[in-house]
Amino acid sequence: MMRMAACHWFDRVVSFVSPFKIFFCHRKPIAMPLAEAGPQGVVPIIPTLFNADEEMDLAATAACVRFAVESQLSAVCLPAYGSEFYKLTDSERTALVGAAVEAAEGRTLVIAQSNHPAARHAADLAKANEGRGADLISFALPRMFALPEADLLAYSQTICRAVKIPVLIQDFNPSGQTIGADFCRRLSEDCDNFSFVKLEEPLMAPKVRAIREATEDRVGVLEGWGGMYLLELIGPGICGLMPGLALGDLLQKVWQLARADNGSEAADLFEKLLPQIVYSLQNMELFLWMEKDLLVRRGVISRGQAHVRTATCTPDEDAWQHAIWLNQRIADLAGE
Repeated sequence: MMRMAACHWFDRVVSFVSPFKIFFCHRKPIAMPLAEAGPQGVVPIIPTLFNADEEMDLAATAACVRFAVESQLSAVCLPAYGSEFYKLTDSERTALVGAAVEAAEGRTLVIAQSNHPAARHAADLAKANEGRGADLISFALPRMFALPEADLLAYSQTICRAVKIPVLIQDFNPSGQTIGADFCRRLSEDCDNFSFVKLEEPLMAPKVRAIREATEDRVGVLEGWGGMYLLELIGPGICGLMPGLALGDLLQKVWQLARADNGSEAADLFEKLLPQIVYSLQNMELFLWMEKDLLVRRGVISRGQAHVRTATCTPDEDAWQHAIWLNQRIADLAGE
Protein backbone atom coordinates (compact mmCIF):
# COMPACT_ATOMS: atom_id res chain seq x y z
CA MET A 1 0.00 0.00 0.00
CA MET A 2 1.06 3.62 -0.36
CA ARG A 3 1.74 5.29 2.95
CA MET A 4 -0.44 8.35 3.62
CA ALA A 5 2.05 11.18 3.73
CA ALA A 6 2.77 12.14 7.32
CA CYS A 7 5.94 14.08 6.66
CA HIS A 8 6.90 17.68 6.10
CA TRP A 9 3.42 19.15 6.73
CA PHE A 10 5.08 21.46 9.21
CA ASP A 11 7.34 22.86 6.45
CA ARG A 12 4.47 23.76 4.15
CA VAL A 13 2.36 26.86 3.88
CA VAL A 14 -1.27 25.83 3.57
CA SER A 15 -4.09 27.89 2.14
CA PHE A 16 -7.68 26.67 1.89
CA VAL A 17 -9.32 26.77 -1.52
CA SER A 18 -12.53 24.84 -0.96
CA PRO A 19 -12.90 22.00 -1.74
CA PHE A 20 -9.17 21.76 -2.42
CA LYS A 21 -6.05 22.42 -0.39
CA ILE A 22 -2.99 23.80 -2.12
CA PHE A 23 0.31 22.66 -0.63
CA PHE A 24 3.14 25.05 -1.40
CA CYS A 25 6.19 22.81 -1.11
CA HIS A 26 9.77 23.71 -1.84
CA ARG A 27 9.40 22.54 -5.45
CA LYS A 28 5.96 23.07 -6.94
CA PRO A 29 2.38 23.42 -5.62
CA ILE A 30 0.31 20.26 -5.47
CA ALA A 31 -3.49 20.46 -5.40
CA MET A 32 -5.39 17.63 -3.80
CA PRO A 33 -8.93 17.15 -2.51
CA LEU A 34 -9.31 17.95 1.18
CA ALA A 35 -10.14 14.35 2.12
CA GLU A 36 -7.02 13.04 0.35
CA ALA A 37 -4.53 15.38 1.99
CA GLY A 38 -4.25 13.37 5.22
CA PRO A 39 -5.07 14.43 8.78
CA GLN A 40 -3.44 17.74 9.64
CA GLY A 41 -4.35 20.75 11.69
CA VAL A 42 -7.39 20.21 13.89
CA VAL A 43 -8.75 16.65 13.91
CA PRO A 44 -11.72 16.81 16.30
CA ILE A 45 -13.18 14.01 18.37
CA ILE A 46 -16.87 13.62 17.53
CA PRO A 47 -18.93 13.17 20.72
CA THR A 48 -21.62 10.54 21.07
CA LEU A 49 -24.96 12.30 21.42
CA PHE A 50 -27.68 10.84 23.63
CA ASN A 51 -31.31 11.75 24.21
CA ALA A 52 -33.00 11.89 27.61
CA ASP A 53 -33.35 8.09 27.59
CA GLU A 54 -29.61 7.75 26.91
CA GLU A 55 -30.26 6.35 23.44
CA MET A 56 -27.84 7.39 20.71
CA ASP A 57 -28.95 10.05 18.26
CA LEU A 58 -27.19 9.34 14.96
CA ALA A 59 -28.78 12.37 13.32
CA ALA A 60 -26.88 14.49 15.83
CA THR A 61 -23.69 12.58 15.01
CA ALA A 62 -24.21 13.44 11.34
CA ALA A 63 -24.75 17.10 12.25
CA CYS A 64 -21.44 17.13 14.11
CA VAL A 65 -19.60 15.63 11.13
CA ARG A 66 -21.17 18.21 8.83
CA PHE A 67 -20.02 20.97 11.19
CA ALA A 68 -16.46 19.63 10.86
CA VAL A 69 -16.81 19.58 7.07
CA GLU A 70 -18.13 23.15 7.02
CA SER A 71 -15.19 24.16 9.22
CA GLN A 72 -12.82 22.66 6.60
CA LEU A 73 -11.26 20.26 9.08
CA SER A 74 -9.22 17.53 7.43
CA ALA A 75 -10.49 14.59 9.51
CA VAL A 76 -12.75 13.54 12.38
CA CYS A 77 -12.27 10.75 14.90
CA LEU A 78 -14.76 8.56 16.78
CA PRO A 79 -15.63 6.81 19.05
CA ALA A 80 -12.79 7.85 21.35
CA TYR A 81 -12.62 8.82 25.03
CA GLY A 82 -14.26 12.12 24.10
CA SER A 83 -17.02 10.05 22.48
CA GLU A 84 -17.68 8.04 25.69
CA PHE A 85 -16.54 4.90 23.86
CA TYR A 86 -16.19 3.17 27.23
CA LYS A 87 -19.97 3.44 27.71
CA LEU A 88 -20.88 1.98 24.29
CA THR A 89 -21.69 -1.51 23.09
CA ASP A 90 -19.89 -2.96 20.07
CA SER A 91 -22.99 -2.47 17.95
CA GLU A 92 -23.24 1.19 19.02
CA ARG A 93 -19.62 1.79 18.06
CA THR A 94 -20.30 0.19 14.70
CA ALA A 95 -23.31 2.41 14.13
CA LEU A 96 -21.35 5.56 14.98
CA VAL A 97 -18.59 4.82 12.49
CA GLY A 98 -21.13 4.03 9.79
CA ALA A 99 -23.05 7.24 10.47
CA ALA A 100 -19.87 9.31 10.30
CA VAL A 101 -18.73 7.76 7.02
CA GLU A 102 -22.15 8.38 5.50
CA ALA A 103 -22.29 11.99 6.71
CA ALA A 104 -18.73 12.77 5.61
CA GLU A 105 -19.43 11.78 2.00
CA GLY A 106 -15.70 11.80 1.33
CA ARG A 107 -15.38 15.48 2.25
CA THR A 108 -13.36 14.79 5.38
CA LEU A 109 -11.45 11.74 6.54
CA VAL A 110 -13.07 9.46 9.11
CA ILE A 111 -10.74 7.97 11.70
CA ALA A 112 -12.37 4.95 13.34
CA GLN A 113 -11.24 4.39 16.92
CA SER A 114 -10.91 0.64 17.49
CA ASN A 115 -10.07 0.31 21.17
CA HIS A 116 -9.88 -2.98 23.03
CA PRO A 117 -7.31 -4.18 25.57
CA ALA A 118 -7.02 -7.52 23.73
CA ALA A 119 -5.02 -7.22 20.51
CA ARG A 120 -7.11 -9.88 18.78
CA HIS A 121 -10.37 -8.06 19.44
CA ALA A 122 -8.92 -4.65 18.60
CA ALA A 123 -7.68 -6.09 15.30
CA ASP A 124 -11.15 -7.45 14.55
CA LEU A 125 -12.68 -4.04 15.29
CA ALA A 126 -10.11 -2.38 13.05
CA LYS A 127 -10.83 -4.76 10.16
CA ALA A 128 -14.56 -4.24 10.56
CA ASN A 129 -14.17 -0.45 10.57
CA GLU A 130 -11.98 -0.61 7.48
CA GLY A 131 -14.78 -2.53 5.82
CA ARG A 132 -17.28 0.16 6.82
CA GLY A 133 -15.37 2.75 4.87
CA ALA A 134 -13.13 4.34 7.50
CA ASP A 135 -10.13 6.17 6.06
CA LEU A 136 -7.84 5.53 9.00
CA ILE A 137 -7.80 3.31 12.07
CA SER A 138 -6.94 4.62 15.51
CA PHE A 139 -6.45 2.73 18.74
CA ALA A 140 -5.29 3.51 22.26
CA LEU A 141 -2.53 1.46 23.83
CA PRO A 142 -3.83 -0.58 26.78
CA ARG A 143 -2.69 1.17 29.95
CA MET A 144 -4.86 -0.47 32.62
CA PHE A 145 -1.72 -2.19 33.93
CA ALA A 146 1.99 -1.59 33.35
CA LEU A 147 3.16 -3.47 30.26
CA PRO A 148 6.69 -3.81 28.85
CA GLU A 149 7.34 -1.89 25.66
CA ALA A 150 8.03 -5.13 23.79
CA ASP A 151 4.51 -6.31 24.57
CA LEU A 152 3.01 -2.98 23.54
CA LEU A 153 4.94 -3.26 20.28
CA ALA A 154 3.57 -6.76 19.64
CA TYR A 155 0.06 -5.53 20.47
CA SER A 156 0.40 -2.68 17.98
CA GLN A 157 1.85 -4.93 15.28
CA THR A 158 -1.17 -7.23 15.51
CA ILE A 159 -3.58 -4.37 14.85
CA CYS A 160 -1.52 -2.64 12.17
CA ARG A 161 -1.11 -5.90 10.25
CA ALA A 162 -4.86 -6.51 10.33
CA VAL A 163 -5.64 -3.55 8.04
CA LYS A 164 -4.28 -1.90 4.91
CA ILE A 165 -5.29 1.68 5.65
CA PRO A 166 -3.14 4.10 7.71
CA VAL A 167 -3.06 3.68 11.48
CA LEU A 168 -2.88 6.25 14.29
CA ILE A 169 -1.83 5.17 17.78
CA GLN A 170 -2.91 7.08 20.88
CA ASP A 171 -0.88 6.78 24.06
CA PHE A 172 -2.10 8.34 27.28
CA ASN A 173 -0.28 7.09 30.35
CA PRO A 174 -0.61 9.47 33.32
CA SER A 175 1.11 7.00 35.63
CA GLY A 176 4.27 6.55 33.58
CA GLN A 177 6.20 6.95 30.35
CA THR A 178 4.53 6.98 26.95
CA ILE A 179 5.99 5.50 23.80
CA GLY A 180 8.80 7.41 22.16
CA ALA A 181 11.09 7.62 19.18
CA ASP A 182 12.51 4.10 19.31
CA PHE A 183 9.07 2.50 19.57
CA CYS A 184 7.80 4.55 16.64
CA ARG A 185 10.86 3.73 14.54
CA ARG A 186 10.61 0.00 15.17
CA LEU A 187 6.87 -0.16 14.48
CA SER A 188 7.18 2.03 11.40
CA GLU A 189 9.88 -0.22 9.97
CA ASP A 190 7.76 -3.31 10.58
CA CYS A 191 4.33 -1.90 9.62
CA ASP A 192 4.43 0.72 6.91
CA ASN A 193 0.81 1.74 7.53
CA PHE A 194 1.70 3.05 11.01
CA SER A 195 1.52 6.72 10.11
CA PHE A 196 0.55 8.81 13.15
CA VAL A 197 0.91 8.94 16.91
CA LYS A 198 -1.18 11.03 19.28
CA LEU A 199 0.38 12.02 22.59
CA GLU A 200 -1.21 13.94 25.45
CA GLU A 201 1.62 14.91 27.77
CA PRO A 202 3.14 18.31 28.60
CA LEU A 203 6.64 19.41 27.63
CA MET A 204 6.92 16.96 24.76
CA ALA A 205 8.76 19.13 22.23
CA PRO A 206 11.95 17.02 22.49
CA LYS A 207 9.91 13.86 21.94
CA VAL A 208 8.20 15.33 18.88
CA ARG A 209 11.58 16.16 17.36
CA ALA A 210 13.00 12.76 18.30
CA ILE A 211 10.09 10.86 16.70
CA ARG A 212 10.39 12.91 13.53
CA GLU A 213 14.12 12.26 13.33
CA ALA A 214 13.94 8.56 14.20
CA THR A 215 11.22 7.85 11.63
CA GLU A 216 12.55 10.29 9.03
CA ASP A 217 9.15 11.99 9.20
CA ARG A 218 7.30 8.84 8.20
CA VAL A 219 5.23 9.17 11.39
CA GLY A 220 3.32 12.36 12.10
CA VAL A 221 2.77 13.48 15.70
CA LEU A 222 -0.57 14.90 16.82
CA GLU A 223 -1.11 16.64 20.13
CA GLY A 224 -4.07 15.72 22.31
CA TRP A 225 -5.24 17.08 25.66
CA GLY A 226 -7.67 19.52 24.15
CA GLY A 227 -5.00 21.37 22.20
CA MET A 228 -3.55 22.85 25.40
CA TYR A 229 0.05 22.57 24.18
CA LEU A 230 -0.60 23.64 20.60
CA LEU A 231 1.47 26.79 20.33
CA GLU A 232 4.63 25.39 21.92
CA LEU A 233 4.62 22.38 19.57
CA ILE A 234 4.19 24.12 16.21
CA GLY A 235 7.94 24.77 16.00
CA PRO A 236 9.01 21.22 16.91
CA GLY A 237 6.74 19.99 14.14
CA ILE A 238 3.45 18.44 15.18
CA CYS A 239 1.23 17.80 12.19
CA GLY A 240 -1.98 18.50 14.06
CA LEU A 241 -4.03 18.35 17.23
CA MET A 242 -7.06 16.36 18.36
CA PRO A 243 -9.36 18.45 20.60
CA GLY A 244 -13.11 18.33 21.06
CA LEU A 245 -15.30 19.36 18.15
CA ALA A 246 -16.87 22.41 19.81
CA LEU A 247 -13.61 24.39 19.68
CA GLY A 248 -12.39 22.82 16.46
CA ASP A 249 -12.91 25.69 14.04
CA LEU A 250 -11.49 28.24 16.47
CA LEU A 251 -8.40 26.15 17.19
CA GLN A 252 -7.99 25.69 13.45
CA LYS A 253 -7.72 29.48 13.17
CA VAL A 254 -5.03 29.44 15.87
CA TRP A 255 -3.21 26.70 13.96
CA GLN A 256 -3.35 28.60 10.67
CA LEU A 257 -2.23 31.88 12.22
CA ALA A 258 0.69 30.25 14.03
CA ARG A 259 1.75 28.31 10.93
CA ALA A 260 1.70 31.56 8.94
CA ASP A 261 4.10 33.15 11.47
CA ASN A 262 1.35 35.34 12.93
CA GLY A 263 2.29 34.32 16.45
CA SER A 264 0.83 37.33 18.22
CA GLU A 265 -2.56 36.95 16.55
CA ALA A 266 -2.52 33.21 17.25
CA ALA A 267 -1.76 33.84 20.92
CA ASP A 268 -4.45 36.52 21.19
CA LEU A 269 -7.10 34.05 20.04
CA PHE A 270 -5.65 31.08 21.92
CA GLU A 271 -5.66 32.91 25.24
CA LYS A 272 -9.41 33.42 24.86
CA LEU A 273 -9.93 29.66 24.43
CA LEU A 274 -7.49 28.40 27.03
CA PRO A 275 -9.56 29.05 30.21
CA GLN A 276 -12.33 26.81 28.87
CA ILE A 277 -9.86 24.09 27.86
CA VAL A 278 -8.06 24.10 31.20
CA TYR A 279 -11.27 24.09 33.23
CA SER A 280 -12.96 21.33 31.25
CA LEU A 281 -9.99 18.96 31.42
CA GLN A 282 -9.98 18.80 35.20
CA ASN A 283 -12.23 15.76 34.80
CA MET A 284 -13.07 13.75 31.67
CA GLU A 285 -16.77 13.65 32.50
CA LEU A 286 -16.81 17.41 33.08
CA PHE A 287 -15.27 17.76 29.62
CA LEU A 288 -18.17 15.74 28.16
CA TRP A 289 -20.78 17.93 29.86
CA MET A 290 -19.08 21.11 28.69
CA GLU A 291 -18.41 19.87 25.16
CA LYS A 292 -22.05 19.01 24.56
CA ASP A 293 -23.31 22.22 26.16
CA LEU A 294 -21.01 24.28 23.93
CA LEU A 295 -22.21 22.44 20.83
CA VAL A 296 -25.76 23.40 21.83
CA ARG A 297 -24.78 27.03 22.36
CA ARG A 298 -23.10 27.05 18.96
CA GLY A 299 -26.20 25.68 17.27
CA VAL A 300 -24.70 22.35 16.16
CA ILE A 301 -27.05 20.13 18.20
CA SER A 302 -30.19 20.62 20.28
CA ARG A 303 -30.41 20.58 24.06
CA GLY A 304 -32.32 17.30 23.89
CA GLN A 305 -29.36 15.65 22.14
CA ALA A 306 -26.79 16.77 24.69
CA HIS A 307 -27.18 14.25 27.50
CA VAL A 308 -24.19 12.45 29.02
CA ARG A 309 -24.69 8.73 29.55
CA THR A 310 -24.45 7.41 33.10
CA ALA A 311 -22.40 6.66 35.05
CA THR A 312 -21.06 10.17 34.94
CA CYS A 313 -19.77 12.86 37.27
CA THR A 314 -22.60 15.38 37.44
CA PRO A 315 -21.17 18.86 38.02
CA ASP A 316 -22.23 20.61 41.21
CA GLU A 317 -24.04 23.93 40.86
CA ASP A 318 -20.98 26.12 41.39
CA ALA A 319 -18.89 24.10 38.94
CA TRP A 320 -21.64 24.13 36.32
CA GLN A 321 -22.32 27.85 36.59
CA HIS A 322 -18.66 28.55 35.93
CA ALA A 323 -18.66 26.02 33.09
CA ILE A 324 -21.58 27.61 31.27
CA TRP A 325 -20.10 31.07 31.81
CA LEU A 326 -16.91 29.92 30.07
CA ASN A 327 -18.90 28.23 27.31
CA GLN A 328 -21.00 31.31 26.64
CA ARG A 329 -17.83 33.37 26.30
CA ILE A 330 -16.69 30.96 23.57
CA ALA A 331 -20.08 31.06 21.85
CA ASP A 332 -20.01 34.86 21.90
CA LEU A 333 -16.48 34.84 20.49
CA ALA A 334 -17.58 32.56 17.66
CA GLY A 335 -20.53 34.81 16.92
CA GLU A 336 -23.31 32.37 17.90
